[in-house]
Amino acid sequence: MSSFVEANTDLVTTAATILGIVLIALVASQLVRRSIKKTLRSLSQGTVKERLGARKPAMLHETGELSIRSEQRIEALATVLRSVASAVIWTIAVFLVLGQVGVNLGPLIAGAGIVGVALGFGSQSLVKDFISGVFILIEDQFGVGDLVDLGEATGTVTAVSLRTTRLRAIDGTVWHVPNGEIRRVGNKSQHWSRALLDIQVAYGTDIPTARAAIKRVADDLWREQPEIVIEEPEVWGVEQLGPNAIDIRMALKTQPSEQFEVGRQLRERINAAFEAEGIDIPAQQVVLPDAAAA
Repeated sequence: MSSFVEANTDLVTTAATILGIVLIALVASQLVRRSIKKTLRSLSQGTVKERLGARKPAMLHETGELSIRSEQRIEALATVLRSVASAVIWTIAVFLVLGQVGVNLGPLIAGAGIVGVALGFGSQSLVKDFISGVFILIEDQFGVGDLVDLGEATGTVTAVSLRTTRLRAIDGTVWHVPNGEIRRVGNKSQHWSRALLDIQVAYGTDIPTARAAIKRVADDLWREQPEIVIEEPEVWGVEQLGPNAIDIRMALKTQPSEQFEVGRQLRERINAAFEAEGIDIPAQQVVLPDAAAA
């Protein structure tokens, strides 16, 4: 009778222990999932955000667009990290439960260790890609729609995962770049862009007149499209004295990725303005040998 009672007591104790392990794993999983979300949100708030149209010194603030983008990055990271954390917690819980029911954990742990070492050696590049992808998302180095230069590939970002980044080049080529292979990132459309134009005029042109014409055309575009050209255009002046022309440089701050369309519009308008005011665009000069000397 006493052995029966002891057996029942042991069974109840084991069942209670297993139930406690499951409850602790459940609570730990929920706490870790919540803490991951809070940690990622705090890290995201530490990234640099620039106010569109800000004069020097640059003012930092958080806009609605940036908040949405940050929320998307947080959700992408949180989904993966929560899954990993839950898998680790429940794996430990399963091992503990197996220990309670009398399963010898030694061979299981040894086997798991061997498998883990083998997977570690075989997946070094995958782990490298994963860690790099995490930091790309946390630091907001680039996102979908950004025009980036990743060294080996340049194009518009169409997808960002924890393992790879997918770009579409201007010729339509789709590039798949492992995140661990990215050594540098040049983002040409984050927060704002700049249209930088070198306008050539012929030697003998009155430079102040040419500068005034360029400024007038750029200001007209700025007033017509203030939602795209976000600051007053600046004509910086003579940039270079070339063999056949004088280069006058101007700059316009635009919305992200709008610098190319703004540049095309400006060249067309400046060409028309130069024709109207009689400002010569340079032609290549060719010096012919003297026939008499020949």
